[in-house]
Amino acid sequence: MSTENDLDSAPIRAIRFDTKIAVLLREDLEPWQRLNVTAFLVSGLGSELPEVVGEAYEDADGVPYLPMFRQPVLIFEGTKETLRTAHTRALSRALPRALFTSDLFTTGNDRDNRAAVRAVRTGELDLVGLSVYGPRNAVDKVLKGARMHP
Repeated sequence: MSTENDLDSAPIRAIRFDTKIAVLLREDLEPWQRLNVTAFLVSGLGSELPEVVGEAYEDADGVPYLPMFRQPVLIFEGTKETLRTAHTRALSRALPRALFTSDLFTTGNDRDNRAAVRAVRTGELDLVGLSVYGPRNAVDKVLKGARMHP
């Protein structure tokens, strides 16, 4: 017969996901900018790709909490050129993506953010962050040359 304590001591097997959620940040961002950009970038994935979001949480007292991503979000950093190359690769592979440009640090709302991105041609975007989701190997190819965030 199994008891609750037996379950607590059972070995936990790592889950290997076939997909990857990754954020690439430009290496010259201030710490507060890194956190802000990451939060904005991953919000886009969760809103458009319901498969990346797990079940809602509940504590032992029955208090409910919002669901979160069902898998880890890996954070990378790289140069401005690394970011530009990753963006081009993500576009060529048609991977779901979100971007954050330097212009968005000067706006204060969603409407102005969208207008700031729309005003700049794809190849001229001053990217400071990019999030991508897709098959593990495709995301790895997009991020080639980037390094894990310390």
